[in-house]
Amino acid sequence: MSYSEEKKVVKFGGTSLANDQQFIKSANIIKAEKSRRYVVPSAPGKRFADDTKVTDMLIKCHELSVSGDNFDSLFDEIKKRYNSIIEGLSLKINLNNEYDIIENNLKKGTTLDYVSSRGEYLNGMLLAEYIGYEFIDAAEVVFFDEKGIFDAQKTNIVMGDRLLKLKNAVVPGFYGSMPDGSIKTFSRGGSDVSGAIVTRAVMADIYENWTDVSGFLMCDPRIVSNPRPIKVITYRELRELSYMGAGVLHEDSIFPVKLAGIPINIRNTNNPSDPGTMIVPSTTEYSSGDIVTGIAGKKGFAIIRIEKDMMNQEKGFGMRVLSVFADMNLSFEHLPSGIDTMCVVIAHNEIKGLEKEILSRITKAVNPDNIEIEHDLGLIAVVGRGMINTPGTAYRIFKSIAANNINIRMIDQGSSELNIIIGVDESEFNKTIELIYNEFCL
Repeated sequence: MSYSEEKKVVKFGGTSLANDQQFIKSANIIKAEKSRRYVVPSAPGKRFADDTKVTDMLIKCHELSVSGDNFDSLFDEIKKRYNSIIEGLSLKINLNNEYDIIENNLKKGTTLDYVSSRGEYLNGMLLAEYIGYEFIDAAEVVFFDEKGIFDAQKTNIVMGDRLLKLKNAVVPGFYGSMPDGSIKTFSRGGSDVSGAIVTRAVMADIYENWTDVSGFLMCDPRIVSNPRPIKVITYRELRELSYMGAGVLHEDSIFPVKLAGIPINIRNTNNPSDPGTMIVPSTTEYSSGDIVTGIAGKKGFAIIRIEKDMMNQEKGFGMRVLSVFADMNLSFEHLPSGIDTMCVVIAHNEIKGLEKEILSRITKAVNPDNIEIEHDLGLIAVVGRGMINTPGTAYRIFKSIAANNINIRMIDQGSSELNIIIGVDESEFNKTIELIYNEFCL
């Protein structure tokens, strides 16, 4: 039997399911709309600032087991976490058999992927029991190939066939299975990815991602006090901001839903009436006050600056430079260039200890007039779909920075005009973000 009514997939983060009281909040959200048919839970997160996430406790158990140390007391703490949720919700379910299986596998020498996935697995069982939804082990519907690469096609077919026959289901996030049946996890934060995979498989109308914040903010609140929330953002804008360090959502999680053209809604479990942030496939709508969608940045970069007269007429010049990085297995971030200048921006940690070799190889490859490496660079991305049709945006950015005697060390703007990336000294990083925010948002 299949169900054709409106479908929503709802994913709850670790803080949303950290204890029995958070379970109650999440369950109330699920039950508030019949369309919230498929639920993807994370493992229990922190209950308070100095608390430890269950997944981190499980990983520590694995470390102790591998080193031959006793992990019994730590595993008992994990059991207490789940048992307190069971008692607080007055559930009839008993996880003792599951605890025994995990503990025995630890003692026999199981994989880290298996152990670290059990937080979501157990939490999924409890949530399914509490809200009366069917529990589906993610290992049965999420697949990786022999190389450990996510098998999107097989997963989409098997999961879609399984879930669309059910009116409601809980599918734990973060993990799936290898061809031999062993457990394989996504990277940390992978429950976001799982939620997107479920969304695509059932072709849901929307993917609600419930966490402990009310969506995205225009910039880091640790830099700017009370930044404005982002109401609507496109997938492309999100990708640019996520790449530059903006948190909230695992950046890989946008691809399954982007492919299907399904919007994502970031919501706050502790403030469910807040509309949060809508992430949409595309939109040209923006208000005059929202030219800039968001500002994000990262520190820790270096610039390799290569100068040579008439380099633009020297065929294969750029290819030879980049071949040096490819041969050394180094990935670069940006390539801002001029007629006689080519710059390669790369993470400082990537080239630490390799500076002399890089300079030597590039010199041999292209015989530059001058080559140097500058460190301590911070990159700031100013992102906004409204920038495309608004003259003077770049002028306003640079004017606000120059007026405060901050030196811009690098400028890079993509052909899409969706973003402008600025490089400044790390010592001026926070101040620059604050100035740009004030220019467009106050």
